[in-house]
Amino acid sequence: GSLPKWVVNRVSQFVAPKAMKKIYKAGLKYPEWKRRHDPEYKPWVYPEQNTLPSVSLAELSLQHAESLENIDETGLSE
Repeated sequence: GSLPKWVVNRVSQFVAPKAMKKIYKAGLKYPEWKRRHDPEYKPWVYPEQNTLPSVSLAELSLQHAESLENIDETGLSE
């Protein structure tokens, strides 16, 4: 299901602005935090620093919106 419109409106008016303020405050503190925590590690700038496994393009598939309604997630909670 979908959420009632009043729930979406309430979240949009109160929760979302509070979350954005927290994200903004955290962003202001990031330069100092990064200076103290491995400042040279920037895999978004230097891809050779990335230690995560790569995903083969052959493993990816195009998903169409109508197929997203029928996703089987029964095995995810195990």
